[in-house]
Amino acid sequence: MSEIKRSYLSLKQQVFAKEPHSIVPIREQDRYDIMKWRNEQIYHLRQIKPLTEEDQDRYFNTVVAALFDEEKPSQILFSYLEWDRCIGYGGLVHINWADKNAEISFIMDTKLEEKHFQQHWLRYLALIEDAAFKDLELHKIFVYAFDLRPHLYEILEIAGYFMDARLTEHCFFNGAYKDVVIYSKINDR
Repeated sequence: MSEIKRSYLSLKQQVFAKEPHSIVPIREQDRYDIMKWRNEQIYHLRQIKPLTEEDQDRYFNTVVAALFDEEKPSQILFSYLEWDRCIGYGGLVHINWADKNAEISFIMDTKLEEKHFQQHWLRYLALIEDAAFKDLELHKIFVYAFDLRPHLYEILEIAGYFMDARLTEHCFFNGAYKDVVIYSKINDR
């Protein structure tokens, strides 16, 4: 397990693990891998253009650095590790502290998507639920997805999520309007 360099003021526990996988406060050393995966998977992200190393450094030095000291940050980001190697990242974003809900964010190493998509999504969901429901005591978490990867919905349903909403023609992608699908899970712990 990697040494924790930074910790979130908002979390009582910093590491959530089910060996060999864990989520830890986002590590600066993983920023360029994260940038690479985001650029490779830009088609399903709310990202307008490919990121540069300068963009990524600026984001980590300003936005990410400030999150650690906030009592109620707008997002809590994690490196997703297999043993000590970063193989993905994500977190709880657009956190609504008043209503106790947050959006789940997650991407994995692009090379893992074809053969290990379900395995890593299910493992990540279990870890992020521990952070969201046990530690932060959120009421609801959800996945906001462009309707481009229907194989994701099956995984969410296996993990106990339900289709909460379909926003018809909500995003413009490759010259056409696509739906946005929202899958949610309510804290029953």
